[in-house]
Amino acid sequence: MIDVIVTGGGPTGLMLAAELRLHGVHVVVLEKLTEPTGQSRARGLHVRSVEVMDQRGLLDRFLSVGERFQAGGFFAAIIKPWPDGVDTAHPYGLAIQQTVTERLLTERAVELGAEIRRGCELFGMSQDEDGVTVELADGTQLRSRYLVGCDGGRSTVRKLLGVGFPGEPAKAETLLGDVEVTAEPATLAAVTAEIRKTHVRFGAVPMGEGVFRIIVPAEGPAEDRTTAPTFEEFKERLRVFAGTDFGVHSPRWISRVGDASRQAERYRVGRVLLAGDAAHIHPPTAGQGLNLGVQDAFNLGWKLAAEVAGWAPEGLLDSYHAERHPEGARVLTSTLAQGVLLGAEPGAKALRELFSELLDFEEVNRYVTETITAVGVRYDLGEGHELLGRRLRDIGLKRGRLYELMHGGRGLLLDQTGRLSVEGWADRVDHVVDFSEELDVPAALLRPDGHVAWVGEDQEDLLGLLPKWFGAAAG
Repeated sequence: MIDVIVTGGGPTGLMLAAELRLHGVHVVVLEKLTEPTGQSRARGLHVRSVEVMDQRGLLDRFLSVGERFQAGGFFAAIIKPWPDGVDTAHPYGLAIQQTVTERLLTERAVELGAEIRRGCELFGMSQDEDGVTVELADGTQLRSRYLVGCDGGRSTVRKLLGVGFPGEPAKAETLLGDVEVTAEPATLAAVTAEIRKTHVRFGAVPMGEGVFRIIVPAEGPAEDRTTAPTFEEFKERLRVFAGTDFGVHSPRWISRVGDASRQAERYRVGRVLLAGDAAHIHPPTAGQGLNLGVQDAFNLGWKLAAEVAGWAPEGLLDSYHAERHPEGARVLTSTLAQGVLLGAEPGAKALRELFSELLDFEEVNRYVTETITAVGVRYDLGEGHELLGRRLRDIGLKRGRLYELMHGGRGLLLDQTGRLSVEGWADRVDHVVDFSEELDVPAALLRPDGHVAWVGEDQEDLLGLLPKWFGAAAG
């Protein structure tokens, strides 16, 4: 029997597969496409996702093919300077096409031993007390202990589960095209700047090698969103807004994006879970979608691995929904609010002007930046120290950096007292005695996802907390 089947070979599914393999879980990724699409789609990693890659020793791979950027207060495309004091050792985003992100995560998952099966489309499933039976479109059946649906906004897994997906339907739609142009880049930039004075949903971004990502509002939501727009439809919308189609040619990819906003009512039903777009869809404003999915996987991976290994304490797997559902809801709220500010009507313009003024306040700018980049995420782990529930940024130690110690995906006790012990949990938690001038608590217990589960210096207090996240002590 397979331990975990992951449906969907996008960034969320691949990240989850890699996380599970860190703990020796037998994982099979089912991807219905026979080959990668080559479509760029999402174009960047926010700060928290950059940290995630660093925590797993992957950041150098991403830095070698991506471009750092700093865009503070990019709420509703309102650009402000990067704020001071953002709580991270990585104060930047990383511009990188989704195709490259998927390639790097595929390489990582395969290196760790994940099995990726392409051309495998899930058709049906059923679950019982012992596992999940999956039926593929070709009639093949597979059996696993758990199944995770990472199969996108039209998730087959979610539909088969019967999980509600309430929210707002699409009211507006945007066409995206990765194309070459005959117009001079300076002309394209000048026309784009003029149009954006009244229509901020229009844009043209250089992608390299003569290709531009051009974004233009559609006439309205398509009746059938599963059908891609035609190249002629794309050019016609350019002529409507710009008076020219810029001589676009050689399209790499033409697609449509709606502003629908929906969230699954539950992220877990028995042995089946949902992550990424299968659990939530929202407008692409501020580029949070891919990042939200990767962070879902980062939260879920170690918890599901603990269930498979048999040491998970009661409620650990349910904490995935408890922690990630509110974060998904916050992103939906944020993107809905930004959608209002992106409107072309007088009221939207007035609100946009007001928000632009508010973002000139450093504290507001920093709050918005930390919210969108997920640096400000704090899980509800109860009352206590201000660090409790927050992820700990990478900090310098006398013998290196914190994130260098987290590549294996285990828990970590950073002990500045030298008096504490994790005896009984050494198979799940690393004990590091070291000192950092950036940490003002005696000791901190970090979960495998880097969030702080405990701070203090009392051994008995620590012993009372360890079972909550890492199960019973080894006999």
